Amino acid sequence: MTLMSLFAFAGELCRDGDVTPEATRTGECRATGAASTSAAAIAAQAGAKASAENFPVALRFLPRRYRGHLAAVYGFARSVDDMGDEAAPPERAALLDELEADVRRLYRMVSRGPGGNQAGGAAAGSPGDAGSDGGPPRLSAVRALAPAVVSCAIPAQPFYDLIAANRQDQVVSRYPAFGDLEDYCRLSANPVGRIVLHVFGMATPEREALSDRVCTALQLAEHWQDVAEDLRAGRIYLPQEDMQRFGCTEDDLAAPRASPQVRALMAFEERRARRLLDSGAPIVGTLRGAARLAVAGYVAGGRAALAAIAASGHDVLRATPRPGPARVAAEMVRAYATGK
Repeated sequence: MTLMSLFAFAGELCRDGDVTPEATRTGECRATGAASTSAAAIAAQAGAKASAENFPVALRFLPRRYRGHLAAVYGFARSVDDMGDEAAPPERAALLDELEADVRRLYRMVSRGPGGNQAGGAAAGSPGDAGSDGGPPRLSAVRALAPAVVSCAIPAQPFYDLIAANRQDQVVSRYPAFGDLEDYCRLSANPVGRIVLHVFGMATPEREALSDRVCTALQLAEHWQDVAEDLRAGRIYLPQEDMQRFGCTEDDLAAPRASPQVRALMAFEERRARRLLDSGAPIVGTLRGAARLAVAGYVAGGRAALAAIAASGHDVLRATPRPGPARVAAEMVRAYATGK
């Protein structure tokens, strides 16, 4: 799964039609019927689905132009997840292929610019442009990205990485070592933070390095909250080397309550994610205005989620630990005020 919790403001977007991209507006804030397996239908339905609100970003306090761009990115990320997680397994690879081809169409269109002239910035260096058939993007979730890509010079690679992460989910269900999981987070989580920095016009190599730490930590926090849910889907993100170190088996993770061994393992993983999050949190102090508010919200949500895991006694099997709004708000004030 990609880091959908970074875009958990989808519910707010559905209550504020003024910032919903035109290309994805139709039907996206209504309940949908049976899931369709066509890429076009999945992309159209993506905006109707909101993930659990782990990492709210105080959308209503952000200027409208940022909300619109972030809404478009959310719709794309939601489409990636739905194509890779909810479609029938035999169809997933083809759907992701279609989505990737549509991203190539978008960047080829952007590279031409008005009047067909080559435009720099976002399209420069986009991989895989050769071999895509012509014409504009066909999927609503990709068409909706165009204003953000053009206005914010968002490079193509983060979008390709999000697709690659979901491809990996189709073939990898266990991670031998923590380094392997970090490599997955580089595809599934870190691109989201880099896109957000471009949306706010704040992308620099130094900020991207800090953002990567924050986003990897947020992805870890989400995985640690969802151990039981992921296991039901056939996936274990806990590194196998850590499970062996603490004497945990897959049967232990399938139990209704966490054993002492599982609790000890989750305490170790929670502390590791917290250290990683804290090491990236100084990015907040490098930002101002709306960007500072949004990124402080991400950091706050991660800290609150990890605190909820700790407050559960690290029993992530009995119920999914979720932070309360008061804790998230307090963490957000802290991150915004201190800059870390």
